[in-house]
Amino acid sequence: MTADPRFTWLFCTVWRRNLLVYRRIWTVNFLPPMLEPLFYLLAFGLGFSGLITEVVWNGRAMAYTDFFAPSMLAATVMWQAFLETSYSSFVRMFYQKTYDALLATPLTVEEIIVGEIVWGATRAVIAAGLMLAVIAALGYAPSWQALAVLPIAFLGGLTFGAMGMAATSVTASIDMFNIPIFLVITPMFLFSGTFFPLTGLPGWAAGLAWTLPLYHLAELTRSACLGLLGPASLVNAAVLALFAAVFLPLSLVGMRRRLIK
Repeated sequence: MTADPRFTWLFCTVWRRNLLVYRRIWTVNFLPPMLEPLFYLLAFGLGFSGLITEVVWNGRAMAYTDFFAPSMLAATVMWQAFLETSYSSFVRMFYQKTYDALLATPLTVEEIIVGEIVWGATRAVIAAGLMLAVIAALGYAPSWQALAVLPIAFLGGLTFGAMGMAATSVTASIDMFNIPIFLVITPMFLFSGTFFPLTGLPGWAAGLAWTLPLYHLAELTRSACLGLLGPASLVNAAVLALFAAVFLPLSLVGMRRRLIK
């Protein structure tokens, strides 16, 4: 099969195919984003709030739950997008042979992969929207700026979706996804300012955390929920866009090498 780097809006057909599949099992995917913030708030937020009276974030003192709840939006975006373009995409590629069927159509590899990544970002937006509704009902998103969480989730979904697809392009078996999950995604989840401000870390660790995409995504979701989006938020968005710009070409090159024989 010869290389065909053509790219058109046909990638939307891949996105639509995944949407149709999602609609058939929407009840299975609907509950986790609704219940997840409640579980986390009960286990961590309400549990720690009795031990931690307040935290200081960007010079502002606030209750721990006010700090913690919006960061769960960022974590959800990361998990949803990365898992969709890693485990789920690998299943479609290796076990279901969906990619073989798509390549038998006029679609190019680039259109298929971009469609997959955009779908991963869409899954992230859906989950973030459901979780935002719960968080807002509990009073942890008091600002109208919280609506900006949806485009923020799409940007974050593109970033982590591209990272997941890049991992898929070099993963030999589905069990090997444990490596990026435990060496990259889980450490980001724990040390990117989701559970506590970076001021609680040593200087070198805080500097390292600043370079991680989840930190900037959490800063954006927290700022949006609290009505504090400002010029610094543009820096956070630019860093996310930079990660997306790096990993998207990597995923395209890697998947073309893997699929075109």
